[in-house]
Amino acid sequence: MIRVALVDDQPLFRGGIAMILRSQPDVDVVAEESSAMNLTAMIDDAKPDVVLMDVRMPGIDGITATEQVTARLGDDAPKILVLTTFDVDEAAASAIEAGASGFVLKDAQPDFLLAAIRAVADGSQVVAASATRRLFERHRPRGCTPGPDYERLTPREREILVQAARGLSNAEIADAEVLSEATVKTHVSRILTKLGLRDRVQLVVYAYEHDLV
Repeated sequence: MIRVALVDDQPLFRGGIAMILRSQPDVDVVAEESSAMNLTAMIDDAKPDVVLMDVRMPGIDGITATEQVTARLGDDAPKILVLTTFDVDEAAASAIEAGASGFVLKDAQPDFLLAAIRAVADGSQVVAASATRRLFERHRPRGCTPGPDYERLTPREREILVQAARGLSNAEIADAEVLSEATVKTHVSRILTKLGLRDRVQLVVYAYEHDLV
């Protein structure tokens, strides 16, 4: 069961999303908030796996809230999936830099939203990979030489890093590398550990910063 918390200042939108999520047998809406003011307390009480959060809210915005949660909880923080109106949104890019695991457009189809929540909860796929790549091509510096952490990767891990950064799923990488999905997942986990990255969104950022794709 994926425990989801909703944070959005629009009651109608929040209620509609909650209705969609509650229709799913593997999703449990454990909390709803109209602002991020009490986000850390809500996380302590409800213990969500995923926080679905509007990036633009009065008071504490989604970027600041994400920074606070990731700084306080580190690896124990829930996955944060931010909601935005535009696919090339500087606020969304900043939220991902702050530690969010991805973003979804507010006009996304329900099936895509559900798939994104499941992917983020699983930690095995990049949410909206192509849009995430566009954002960081625009907003992050490129051309940095990979450091000693990259040298610790095996040749196979370097191949998988590039394929994951291009947005391929574990299944697609497994087909390309003639491996099982479980083996690919293990390789990705080792890559993240060796490079000190939290998730595959940060992996995409790393690859683009260092001109690996």
